[in-house]
Formats: sequence, C-alpha cells, structure tokens
Amino acid sequence: MADFGKHVGVRILDLFFLRNGKDKREVRLTPMLVFIQKTFWKFLFNREADHLEQHAQEAKIYYIIERECLVNKFISVPKDKGTLNCASFVAGIVEGILCTSGFTCKVHALQGPRGTTYVIDFAQSVMDRESRLDAK
Repeated sequence: MADFGKHVGVRILDLFFLRNGKDKREVRLTPMLVFIQKTFWKFLFNREADHLEQHAQEAKIYYIIERECLVNKFISVPKDKGTLNCASFVAGIVEGILCTSGFTCKVHALQGPRGTTYVIDFAQSVMDRESRLDAK
C-alpha cells in the first residue's frame, strides 16, 4: 500500500502547489515537516495532524501522530489480513512528498495507544545538509 501512496504523494504535491498558486517550496527540514503536519494534512484530510515530534536519541527520526486516522476509520480489515494497516497508504504519500522535495527518507505507519504514528527516518545525507545549512 505504501508504494501506491508514494505515487500519489508525488502527484498530489504538484497539485497542491498548482491549486494554491505557490511557487516556493521548503528547503529546510523543520519547516517542511510543519508544512506537512499543518497545511498539507489540512489539504488532504480537512484537519491538521495532532502532533509532530522528534525522537529523543535519534536526530534523524521524526514522528507525525494522528489520534484518529481517517483511512483506518472507514475500512474493515478482514480477519485473514489482521496485521494490515491501511495507514501505510498515507505513510507512502508522506514519503512521496518528502522524497520529491529533496528529503530522502523512509516512512512507516504504526498503530498504537496514541493512535497512528508515522515514523519518518531521514537519510544521513539530509541530516548532513541540515547541519551544513545551520553552520552558515
């Protein structure tokens, strides 16, 4: 499901900028994640994602937390597919958006007591670029 989401993410990012008449994209990591959490989530689901957090020990891991995932809310998973998490589709969309924007990463969706957590693991090259930009 995540692979399908990646293709959607690549195309929907262009659609977002076309519809909103924006011609400037974020080049820094934190503003890009805030853009996804607030603006882009609202574009997709008509509300913002609940939380954006960084991992305590790993600087390259971020979390987008959503208490109630719209994709999982209206889908009944068959018993023979018990471990299927349809939020993987949304994780693919987020990965497609970030990778297209120059933030190479892997995104996974996990279901837990806080809701759905999208774990974003950035490539080391992205973190190196951020540290170079911070040094300027």
